[in-house]
Formats: sequence, structure tokens, C-alpha cells
Amino acid sequence: MKWIYRITVFFARIVIFLGGLLIPKIRHFSAGRKNLFQRIVAFRNSNPGELAWFHVASLGEYEQARPVMAELKRVKPELLIAVSFFSPSGFDHVIKKTQPEVDFVTYLPLDSKRKAQRFVKSLRPSLVFFVKYDLWYHHICAIKSEKIPLFLFSASFRPDQPYFRRNGFFRSILFQFDYIFTQNQRTLELLDSINYRTASLAGDTRFDRVVETAKNHKEYPEMTDWVGNKPTVVAGSVWEEDMDLLIPLMNTKSGYRWIIAPHDLNPEPMNRWAEKLNLSVVRYSQWDSDSNPDVIFIDNIGMLSSLYQFARVAYVGGAMGKGLHNILEPLGFGIPVIFGKLRKTAKFPESAESQLNGCGFEVEDVDSLIQVFERLENPHFYEKSKKAASKWVKMNEGAASKIIKKVEGLISDLLN
Repeated sequence: MKWIYRITVFFARIVIFLGGLLIPKIRHFSAGRKNLFQRIVAFRNSNPGELAWFHVASLGEYEQARPVMAELKRVKPELLIAVSFFSPSGFDHVIKKTQPEVDFVTYLPLDSKRKAQRFVKSLRPSLVFFVKYDLWYHHICAIKSEKIPLFLFSASFRPDQPYFRRNGFFRSILFQFDYIFTQNQRTLELLDSINYRTASLAGDTRFDRVVETAKNHKEYPEMTDWVGNKPTVVAGSVWEEDMDLLIPLMNTKSGYRWIIAPHDLNPEPMNRWAEKLNLSVVRYSQWDSDSNPDVIFIDNIGMLSSLYQFARVAYVGGAMGKGLHNILEPLGFGIPVIFGKLRKTAKFPESAESQLNGCGFEVEDVDSLIQVFERLENPHFYEKSKKAASKWVKMNEGAASKIIKKVEGLISDLLN
């Protein structure tokens, strides 16, 4: 299996090279890794201190890492923190502005033995964290060959993954970790079923992140004035399938304000949706705050997480398409959240948990959406759902401090 893995990675490099000649996204993927090692060496020559390396796949995993990085900096402020990304979408978003917890941001090179060893020797980390998944064999082996403490947190596994189907190559990757912090009880039980014992339930670090966002959200005075006393719905990261449900609802609820944040910022779908609405619509970039539209389409990146402050109810998109987006963001503000019927329920355990806790609501068509929405218009039911949201978030807060406290105990000499 190891040879199959190496051959697969080798051919992937060829496909990426050839694809980069024709496909801009693949070309961008490769271009971002140009001079990667020179940048690392230059950073470490200027910053020779002890360093913690966090690897994330993309932006979602980075958001899960941020509370842990902040707690680690609190415990040991002089410790440098480097973050590696696999995906350009995460990397591009993060480098746009200063990240208070992070000293260096880089791409991860493709997973070959030679490049992985060079990466680890150049970066010289004192400890390493992988977040949730994206477990690259050669990089993990290179870390362990240098006897560097290695941790995985926010782990969320499924029985159908190769780690649990059979013993061998993929399962051996998990056993390289010194300790695994799981996101849920099911993952802890899966690890126990393969006799991996150095693990514990820490919870989902995203709860820490959404609580922090809710406490320190950005202020938008013009939006506050526009919302006024009107009930407001914020629909975040919506796709075409989501708008097919939302538009009929919106057309029957003229007394509401609607903030719609599409996943795709292409204006063409927004224009098409506006034509189907019996409401006045404007894109945020073209909005004159003196005007008074019913609907504002958010045509930028970066506002959504703070816009949930205005919501009476939230709708989060993606469930009926590529995957449900972050329902914890609105729940962090203590508001109930609606989402579409999931195609891949195992990948998003928070959807089922939110429903069990009475603050999340799954809908599959226009009729079920209207039914749920009208139930939430009942004051008693709405207050019950709000309290359930706040209680569930509070119950899950504190994962980052649990993780760092345990790590401190495991490698006390480094962090003290």
C-alpha cells in the first residue's frame, strides 16, 4: 500500500504540472509553492526561537485551529507559530490581513519523502498539530523521525474511512500521533476499536471560535439602522438549491429584513434571484444607506460571521450541495438555525446534534421550510429554541483550553 500511495502522489504531481498549463486554479496551486523552502529558511534565520507548527487543509480547519493557537500563545507568548495550508483558498484568505496568533504562513509541499523531510528540517518545529484530517504520510513520518511531539485535534472520523476498515498503511498513520483529541464521542469509540488508547474527548474547537466572534463581532452602524426593529433573517453561504427554497418563503414574508450572503459572489445568480423576488433588492456594494430595501445581497467576503448579530433566525446553506457550511456561527449568537436536508450526514455531526438539542432545523422542500419558519414565529417556541442554542454552545465551550492543558502535561519541559 505504501508503494501505491507513493505512485499515486507521483502521478498527482504530473497531473498538477500538466493541468497548470491549462487550468488557472491548478496553476495558482503550483505557483503558491514556488520558492517555498527559501521563504521558510529566510523566516527561520530571522526567527530562530522555538516554534509550533499547525497544519490545516483550508479555511475551515484554520478557524478550528485559531482558539488553540491563541491559548498556546497565552501559555507561552514567546513561542512562534507557523501555519501550513494545503488549499490555496484558505491560504489566500488568511494572508490578506495580519493574523494575531500567527508568525508565519506557508503552503505544505506535495507529500513526497524528500520534500517532507526538507520541510520539517527547514521549519524546525518543537511541536506539531494537525487539525481534523489532511494527514499526509511522508510529512508525519518526517516529524516522527525527528522525534517531535505530534498531536491531532478536532478529529472527527467515520467508520467507512480506511483507518477503520482494515489494518495496514492508513491505520499506521494514526498510530504516529502522540495524542489525539476527538471532536465527538463516536470518534473516540472508533479509535478505541482499533486499540488506539492515547486519545480523549476534547470537543469541537469551533465552539470557542464562534463564542469569541459573537463577543467581539464587527459593528455595522448602517446595517443596524436599516434593520431597526424589524425581524431579520440572515441566510449564509447559500447556493442555488437553497435559494430555490428561500425565495418562495421570502415572497410571503414582506415584514422581514433579509440579509443574503451567497457562497459564490458572481453577480449573475444574484441578479437572477432578484428578478424572482417580489421585494426590493440591492447588492451591498451598491447600497446607499439612505435607501430602504427589503433584501441586501452581501457581495463580499468577511462580513458574514458578524452579520448573524442581526438575525432573529438564520439559514445556513450548502447541505443539499457540496456540504453544509458552518451552522455554529449563528448558534454562537444564540439564535436558531435552519438548513437543508443533508446528503452526507456523517460528515456534519453538528447538524444532528443541533436538532437533538432543539436549536437546529432540517428542511427538505419549500413546504417544510415554511412550516419550520412559522413554528419559529411562535414566541414560546422561539424562546425555547434560543435558550437551547445558548445552552448547547455553552456546554461545548472550552475545547482549546482542554487541549493545551493536556499538551502541557505531556511536554511540560517545552511549555513551561
